[in-house]
Amino acid sequence: MLKVLLVDDEPFIIQGLKVLIDWEQEGYMIAGTASNGKEAYDFLKKESVDLIIADIQMPVMTGLDLQEAIRKENLSNAYFVILSGYADFEYARRALQNECTDYILKPVDRDMLLKLLNRVSAMRDEDDRMRQKNNKMEKAYLARNQIALIKGKYDDSNLQYVTSQMKCKEGVRYVEIQMAGCDADEDVTDQEMREFQRQMYECCTAFLKDYAENCVFDASADEKIYDVGLIFFQYMAEEAGLDENAYLNGLVEYLGENLSRPVTMLVGKKVQDISLIARSYGNACMLRSFQGFRSKKDIYFYEEEVQVSNDGMVLCKKSLDDLLKVVEQNNHMEIRAAVDRFYGEMSQRGLRGESMTLNINYLLFQLIHLASEQDDEVNQEEILRLISESSFETGTMRGSKTHLMRFACEYGDYLSQLRKNVSRGVLGNVEKEIKEHYADNLTLKGLSEKYYVNSAYLGQLFRKKYGQSFKDYLNNYRMDQAVDLLLHSDKKIIQVAEEVGYHDLDYFVNRFIQVKGCTPAKFRKQMQQ
Repeated sequence: MLKVLLVDDEPFIIQGLKVLIDWEQEGYMIAGTASNGKEAYDFLKKESVDLIIADIQMPVMTGLDLQEAIRKENLSNAYFVILSGYADFEYARRALQNECTDYILKPVDRDMLLKLLNRVSAMRDEDDRMRQKNNKMEKAYLARNQIALIKGKYDDSNLQYVTSQMKCKEGVRYVEIQMAGCDADEDVTDQEMREFQRQMYECCTAFLKDYAENCVFDASADEKIYDVGLIFFQYMAEEAGLDENAYLNGLVEYLGENLSRPVTMLVGKKVQDISLIARSYGNACMLRSFQGFRSKKDIYFYEEEVQVSNDGMVLCKKSLDDLLKVVEQNNHMEIRAAVDRFYGEMSQRGLRGESMTLNINYLLFQLIHLASEQDDEVNQEEILRLISESSFETGTMRGSKTHLMRFACEYGDYLSQLRKNVSRGVLGNVEKEIKEHYADNLTLKGLSEKYYVNSAYLGQLFRKKYGQSFKDYLNNYRMDQAVDLLLHSDKKIIQVAEEVGYHDLDYFVNRFIQVKGCTPAKFRKQMQQ
């Protein structure tokens, strides 16, 4: 409902306007009345309205003086209509100079008033559309500049724009928020991941309220990660009367209550100001890789998980270098022996907690380097995390000797596959499997086991070649087969669904709508016509 303020020094005029039309039916409500411009001026200081209909000649303050005061002081952006019994062009000219919406004469004609209200409604709708469009463009431009800072590829122009649009103070961190779990190819499609990412963003902005602009959608940009970034200033927690840990935990709890899946938060190290946010972003990326070697948590803080003091720290470098050597050679027997020696040395030296973390981090950095030497186009950090996750079993503690043994053996297999460039032969076999057995319960994990390829590596190779996940490729192929059956047979929709591998009719129909834009029945009817 649009709110209206009626201003006239003659009470019967006010009363007449009230009863002349059904305001509510036209989408309006009378928010207040005033007998002169001063009363209206005072009313607008306390209340906002969308339309002001004011007489010209009134005591204390005229309608034109009211209009000029409103525009000069930016008191209200309401549409302003002058009402007068004086058919004098000078009044109209002065009103128009102050952005008057219209100028009508007394006595007010019912049809004229209705036309005026319809025009104001149309103008408000158009203004709202333009405002939304401008807000969207401004948000997109701000996000582009924010991402430039986050990635460390910025100049003074990017920095100045961001600092002019955000409340920037000392003490800032980059926080990455993503869906908990790693192997999206097995569980959900790219479209479902994108939808969840959008929901995460909307929930984050709702929680942040006045600081919603600190939230950046898809901040990692080029990486195949469905994330939401948060530029988190220390003052945000202080203003809420909380410490940083409590504030971020509150955000995680809010997301958990409002989203269908759990999320993981990776908190980079605090830097002095926003010009250094790229360093904190790099910390969050490192945490993303190392999650598999840490206990399952909702939030990982860089200072707790990676950054340790060097005071009194011991690096078992020889044992680690020996382990790296046999991992590179992919000798499983020697890998197990090397892991035994490494843990034996740590036990002998009495290494615990941070000292053990330092040694594990050294190993992980070196393993990423080994893989990058073989193929720098594959996301090595993501591979390391996926292999580490897949090496974890119930009853096996993350970062334990058993966990490290399984991980090191699988990573050795992965390096071996990189050297052999298995993508040529295996991807062809996988594509053939899809064409011949698309209706079966095909999974990336099952195919990787059949062809002796690490599933995480195979998933990235598949995406690299086909530009989409294995799950999406399989679903799209099934949809193509469904289209063929719909066009060249009279089988029922449920039969078509079964034959292409979908045993849940509702899921099949929803997938078909996502891919083809309409239901299977409507598609068949349109094609027949």
